[in-house]
Amino acid sequence: MSYTPGISNLGNFKSCGVQLPEFLGQQSYSSNPAVLWCVVFVSSLPYHSKLSDPSGSFFVFQILSEKMTMTLIRNRLALLVLGILVTFVLYLLLPAIQHEKFTASVDIPKPRAMEEEVKNAGNVTIATGTILHSSIFFREAVLVQKDVASSTERLAVIFLHGQSFTSKTWETLGTLALLAENGYRAVAIDLPGYGSSPRSASVGTTKGRISFLEQVFKDLGLQKPILISSSMSGRYSIPFLFSSGEKLKGFVSIAPVGTKDFTAQQYQQVEIPTLIIYGQRDIDLGVQSLQNLQQIPRSRVVMLLGAGHACYLDKPQEFHKALLSFLSELK
Repeated sequence: MSYTPGISNLGNFKSCGVQLPEFLGQQSYSSNPAVLWCVVFVSSLPYHSKLSDPSGSFFVFQILSEKMTMTLIRNRLALLVLGILVTFVLYLLLPAIQHEKFTASVDIPKPRAMEEEVKNAGNVTIATGTILHSSIFFREAVLVQKDVASSTERLAVIFLHGQSFTSKTWETLGTLALLAENGYRAVAIDLPGYGSSPRSASVGTTKGRISFLEQVFKDLGLQKPILISSSMSGRYSIPFLFSSGEKLKGFVSIAPVGTKDFTAQQYQQVEIPTLIIYGQRDIDLGVQSLQNLQQIPRSRVVMLLGAGHACYLDKPQEFHKALLSFLSELK
């Protein structure tokens, strides 16, 4: 069936609120319900639409307008989806971009201790574990070489740590590896409630802390070790020094707490060799512990110039030199 655009006697047709003459160039008329056949050419193909409104109201669906509207909606949806995808990709890439900008603009210095650790990595490995029953975490430097004396033949050194540190400090500083390379058995522990060691109610008293160290020595097989204690760990080491000093080969203090709790007479009765290390700028615990500990008959003092409370971190080379010198005299 063919159809020409000329249309007459059209009724009052409306389509979506728009009168038909706006599209066909005709005037509006009043007529009875009728049947309209119209051909709309879309993409060069005829579209036949039979429209009838039995109620008397006739509407023409604007096919072209509807198609354009749908196309516009689809385009907007596509743009919305594209925008969401771009935003998501930028969100994923933003941290990496910021990190590159930060690392490119800031020169982060490498700690000297980390450099020492890398130097020692070829000869020494750090073994870690927990003490049975107590679950106390420890680190021990182990030489890779096969011709190493057994642990029972080497002089043992055990490290305690301060309030803000753990056994990891002595590994990172390179101290454990350095001592292992020089023929010592070097072990560091995490005190209860620090690092990887769980809290323990048994160390809430002085007697409990003394018993704790005795048990650690026994479990690790440390026979008369040199005890190295800094800052907060003095709560363990200082009482142990007076109650069980005969179980130690030597004692190294680094500004420990608790030294003011004992008398001059008690200090004079300590018989083991003692190395007192403190930082020049540590005018609190450094000076206080020095005044008390230097009353030990077999004590020697090393002050690290320009160093603070954690003097071993401020001056690691000077600290290691003083420590190795002291240990060599105990062999």
